[in-house]
Formats: sequence, structure tokens, C-alpha cells
Amino acid sequence: MGNSLSLIASIGVPLITGTAIGISMRDDVKSWYPTIKKPSWNPPNWIFGPVWTCLYATIGYASWRVFQAGGGPLPLGLYATQLALNFIWTPLFFKAHNLKAASYEITALLGTIVATIMAFNKVDETAALLMLPYLGWTTFATCLTWNIHLNNPDQPKKE
Repeated sequence: MGNSLSLIASIGVPLITGTAIGISMRDDVKSWYPTIKKPSWNPPNWIFGPVWTCLYATIGYASWRVFQAGGGPLPLGLYATQLALNFIWTPLFFKAHNLKAASYEITALLGTIVATIMAFNKVDETAALLMLPYLGWTTFATCLTWNIHLNNPDQPKKE
């Protein structure tokens, strides 16, 4: 795959997939999310779209740098795993309303991000550094998820 095409794919996959998942959860964000208890430090809903757009583009670029440097299966496999965990969290939390499962899942995501950063650092230090804002935001999101889980009765949505 050419450099330009692989760069577009590396950024496009997380960006487009994350955006599509976010859009598909819009109704639950508007109807269910306002009804649950959240901490005073919960950010406004409008901030999530711009933040995730930047983060998805940045982590996609980081993965491309590792790919271009010949990073191999471990760092890219960890990256794919954390990206899958990232994509799973949103429907687990917003669609299924399974706060307990979402809390454990995002904790696993956080650990996988740390492992990804460590593996990226062995290949390309800049790629590892590019992952740090994502680690920071996901750490915040993990604290928020656990706070919401602990302060709301866990009533997964029944279909």
C-alpha cells in the first residue's frame, strides 16, 4: 500500500468508525444519558465530538508511523486490540446501558493503551508521544465511567 493510501487508511479507519458509532448512539445520548447521575466534573456533551475527532486522527497517525517503521505484529496488534476495545465501549455504555460491564471494559482499554504506548515507544518515540493525549482522555473517561457506574443502579437495557 502506498504511503498516502496507508496514511489515509490509518487515520480514516478510527475516525470514520468512531464517528459512525458516535452518530448511531445519538438518540441514547439525548434520551438516556441526561437521566443518570453524573459528577459535577462531567464535561458538556458537545465536547466529546471534537475531542474524539482529534484523538482518532492522532492515534491513527501514530499507528501509521509505527507501520511505516516496520513495527511488526506486537505493537500493531496491541493498537488494533485497543481500538476494538474503544469501539466496543460506546454501545456497551450508551446502547446497552451496562455500566458495570462498561467500567470493566474501559479499564481493560486503559491497560491496553498503556501496553500499546510502550510497544510503540520501542519502534517510534514520536508515535508513543502522540498516544499520550488519548491516554489522558481515556484515563479521564475511565474515572467518569466508574463514577457513573457507582452512582447509578446497573439496569442494562432489555431488548
